Formats: sequence, C-alpha cells, structure tokens
Amino acid sequence: MAKNQVFQLHPTDNVAVAGANLATGETVENCPILPTQLIPSGHKMAIAKIAAGESVLKFGQVIGRATADIAPGAHVHEHNLDMSPHSNDYAFSEDARSTELIPEEERETFLGYRRGDGKVGTRNYVGIVSSVNCSATVASLIAREVEKRAVLDDYPNVDGVVAITHGVGCAVSTVNEGFRMLQRTIWGHARHPNFGAAMMVGLGCEANQIPMMIETFGKPPEGSLHFTTIQHNGGTRRTIEACLDKLHNEILPLANQARREPISVSELVVALQCGGSDGYSGITANPALGLAVDKLVQRGGSAILAETPEVYGAEHLLTRRAATRQVGENLLERIRWWEDYAAKLDGNISNNPAPGNKAGGLTTILEKSLGAISKGGTSTLMSVLRYAEPVAGPGLHFMDSPGYDPMSITGEVASGANLVCFTTGRGSVYGNKPCPSLKIASNSAMFHRMEEDMDINAGTIADGTESHEVVADRILARIFEVASGSPTKSEAQGFGDHEFVPWSISAIT
Repeated sequence: MAKNQVFQLHPTDNVAVAGANLATGETVENCPILPTQLIPSGHKMAIAKIAAGESVLKFGQVIGRATADIAPGAHVHEHNLDMSPHSNDYAFSEDARSTELIPEEERETFLGYRRGDGKVGTRNYVGIVSSVNCSATVASLIAREVEKRAVLDDYPNVDGVVAITHGVGCAVSTVNEGFRMLQRTIWGHARHPNFGAAMMVGLGCEANQIPMMIETFGKPPEGSLHFTTIQHNGGTRRTIEACLDKLHNEILPLANQARREPISVSELVVALQCGGSDGYSGITANPALGLAVDKLVQRGGSAILAETPEVYGAEHLLTRRAATRQVGENLLERIRWWEDYAAKLDGNISNNPAPGNKAGGLTTILEKSLGAISKGGTSTLMSVLRYAEPVAGPGLHFMDSPGYDPMSITGEVASGANLVCFTTGRGSVYGNKPCPSLKIASNSAMFHRMEEDMDINAGTIADGTESHEVVADRILARIFEVASGSPTKSEAQGFGDHEFVPWSISAIT
C-alpha cells in the first residue's frame, strides 16, 4: 500500500489510522480529508467533525470521549481523547457457534513428545524447580554446573536443563487463593509436558512444602518428578552434588530416551500474548493471529487468551461468544474483581496503555483492548480459568492474569500451553523456557529494525503486499514447524532463564 494511506476499520468510525507519518496538508490516497497537522504513523486522524463530549469510534466501537471539539484532519490522541463509559450489552452467548471441525484424518501432524501421562510436549527440557526463593540460588547453581561440566554432551536428546526460580514461597497464608495460585503455577511448570523430567528443590522449612504439593495434585508417573531439600542434604554444596548425581545417573538418562513422533496438531495448546502494542497491532498482527487461532481450533487445537485488564472495555464482545451464560458471567466476575483489586491499591483498571503504547498510537484502554482481543479470533469462548488453572478440552479459553507479559505467560504455561505466540508493535524481546515463543511484528519498520528478535512480519498487511489470510497461514505453518523442533529467534538467542514470574496476591507476613 502507498505510504500516505489511512485505515478506516469500520464504516461507522470517525477516526482512521495513519499508514505512515502524514504531513500537514498532504494528500491522503484513500481519504478525502487532508491532515491539518502531523499525524504520526499508527496514530489516529479525525475523518469527521467530533464535538466535545462525543464518542470517538474505532473498530466500530467506542474507544473514548472527545475532551474538546475535534475538526476533520486533526490528530486524535491524549490531548483531546479520554476514557468514557463503554458497552455493557453483554448479550451472553448470542454469537457462540459450534466449530466446524476438520476431520481427524485430514488434520496435520507435528513431531512432538508423548509423555507418560498422555500430555504432549514440543520441547524436551529437564527442569530444576525451586519451591521457594530460599532455594532459588541453589537451583540456579545446579543448572550452571550442568553447563560448566558439559554434562549434556552425553544426552543429545535433551534440549537443556532449566532453573525455574522465583521470589516467593514463604511467610504467606497456606489456606487462601494466593497460595493455591502459587502452587498451581509451580506445579504446572514442574509437571509441564515440555519437561522430560523435573527436580524440585526446597530449603526444607518453607511454607510451600513440596510433599504438600504432591498431596494436593497427585503423585506423577514414576521417574518424572524428583524432589529434595537443602536442609535434608546438609547445605548448599552437598545439595548441588546430590542433585548432579541424580541428574547424571537417573533423570537425564530417562529424559534422553524421549523421541519425537508424529502427533495430531489437536494436541497443541497455544498461549496468546501481545506486548509493546502499537496502533497497528489491532490491524495486522492480532487479527492475523486470531485467524490462525480459528484455523487451529478447527483442527481440534486449543488457545489461551489472557491479560484481564487488557480485555477491559471489550469484554462485551467476549461474553457474546461465551459457550454458556455462566462462562460469560465468569469473565465479568473477573473484571469486577480487578476493578476492586486496583481500587484497593489506589489504582485504576483503566490506567493503561503504557507510555510505549501511547507513543505507538494507542490512547485509551478501550482502544487497546479492542485490538488485543482480536488475537483470540472468532471461536466460541469455552471457559474462563483462574491463573495457572489447567486447560481442559479444545477450543478458545480465557485465563485470568495481569497485563504484565512475563507474569501473564507464566500463568498460561502453567495452564498447559506448549507454545507461545506473542505479537508486538514496539518490539518485545521476550522468550520462554520451557515453551518456544514466536514473535509476530505488527509493522514492517520494526520488523526490519529488530529482525534478529522477530519471527514473523505481519506488517506486510499494512504494506498491502499480503492479506490477513496469507499471514495467518504463515503463522500456522510456523507454529507447526516450531512445535516440531525448529528454533524460534528467542530460543536462538538463549532467552527463557529469567522469565518465570509468578503472580502473587498473597499478603507477605
């Protein structure tokens, strides 16, 4: 597309998005309105007169209210646009539709790892999981010693040894939702199918006792989970050596026996995330990913949408797609919880977008959310999960989480995602272990500037060289390749050792 075009995303919209920097008075190829001032790339230009107090429309939805009279051709952003009430026409399940599934015999396969409990992995790591921050350094030292001693040279089928460490696990109540959330998160990683086996390491006296987790969640298949404590072994050095012996003599040989085999793509569970969003995210990368998600769901696969504060203002579009009224009500309950949670901490759920989002053209959380939910496609919303609660069944699911990307994805991985799709407009350099993370750029300029970190360029949609359908097919094909072992850009750069960030709502006492 020509650089001097704009995107009007719905016939009722009174703003359009600039395809590049538009200079004052510059002719816009597909719009009769001339800019009356500089409109930065990805930002909004008024294409009709908007009176003070009138709703500003984008995607055919309200994204805020004009705080002053806005003339056609003017830049619409923080200086003249603010939050406003949004739709509460929830119309529960009105748009829910049964997915027309592709017959099993016609579905593609990928090369994955079938585990003893029936789950499927896309990678074959071994995890060293700390139960509490007090054992985090020891867990990290174990993984470091494996690397220093080149232990993995003897185990070529193991992708790596990963230390899963964090900053919590003690001085908290063990009977509330915050503690249950922490246990779900840790257990969801220790038992993740992308780990061929895991070793849990505790201090010994912490609130988050490892035997308590095993009692809560059930004993896993023989050989897949091991645990010990620093106090039981007699200190740091002895614990490291004892764990290295266990790894070398028992855990790694077992994990090394795993082999990839053809598995239906219906076993894929994809975490959906957007971070560092810009004005193009809701136009290119997110809807293209949403279309790929619909195609995956048609093949019996699953996807997890998350970031509750970043569906705020668009929740009425999700309730319409809820499989049942109760699923829709569950989503609204989470929205109300966040409103109360933020207020108690002197915050506001609408205190968003971030500075980078605003620099990229997003003004209100309503605008950001409407673009963000498009990465969930159009499939029926099957369930609403608590943070790190396991996914059950195929289709699109929503998991409650903060909008902070590492924290949100930590929960999605704990819920069972075995691959991550992450859209970005400003340029996020996120990566995950044990789950490969595909980065999808919303605009070509950023993609070329940060090509070493970006896997797929969806900016070609804005450039006019590819359609959403073509990009969606590219995303889906790359998902299958990555699930079969092809490395992502973040994996090639070694990301994932510091991205385990559990969400904690517990009072530390």
